[in-house]
Amino acid sequence: MKGSAAEEKSSGVILMVEDNLDILDANRQILAYDGYTILTATTLAGARDLLKVASPDVVVLDITLPDGDGLDFLPELRLSCSAPVLFLTARDKPEERLAGLSAGGNDYITKPYDIDEFRVRVKNFISLLREARGSATHMTIGSLRLDVVARQAFLSDANLGLAPKEFTLLHIFAKNAGKILSAEHLFEMTWGQSMYGDTYSVKKAVSKLRAKLRGSEFAISTHRGSGYCFNVVES
Repeated sequence: MKGSAAEEKSSGVILMVEDNLDILDANRQILAYDGYTILTATTLAGARDLLKVASPDVVVLDITLPDGDGLDFLPELRLSCSAPVLFLTARDKPEERLAGLSAGGNDYITKPYDIDEFRVRVKNFISLLREARGSATHMTIGSLRLDVVARQAFLSDANLGLAPKEFTLLHIFAKNAGKILSAEHLFEMTWGQSMYGDTYSVKKAVSKLRAKLRGSEFAISTHRGSGYCFNVVES
């Protein structure tokens, strides 16, 4: 715990789903020391039970679990929880990491791992959440209305049904309407990590947003070599 005594204590609720009891206990102790409230489960069934009564700020999720696969569990998790998900797993192949991020994970750490890096990544997620919660709770541009707390977007009062990352991306665009934003910036703000050349995720998310905004006064233009721009189209 390098430098821990001098660090400011944090707050937040962390759900850890991990079947290795040594890893679970070590992470529980270090995150509790940092000031977080820790919820733990060793199975997906246990995680489901906790999610019925708790709303974690961050989920640390193993992939290989006794009763299922963390990747397969993620869509189910997203139905009740919009918290960022940090995969912590022994699956260390590049294609496995990409699969985890493409499935909707916000970050991916492979075992064995550096405990201080793990702590910093959790802390960064909490900081981003605090920043979002400290901003305006609602935002309106023309017929588009964003509920930042509920993380829902409405177009002419019709719910767009955005996935968590789609909402984050649209919120970033709306706050920066008329500005060209690089793919790197959008990825870092939406996925909470460096892009590492993963331009596909941004392109895919932008494409989905365009489809859901089609027919409205909003458009997302592509500027080759520069990024994307959210525009209000004159009627």
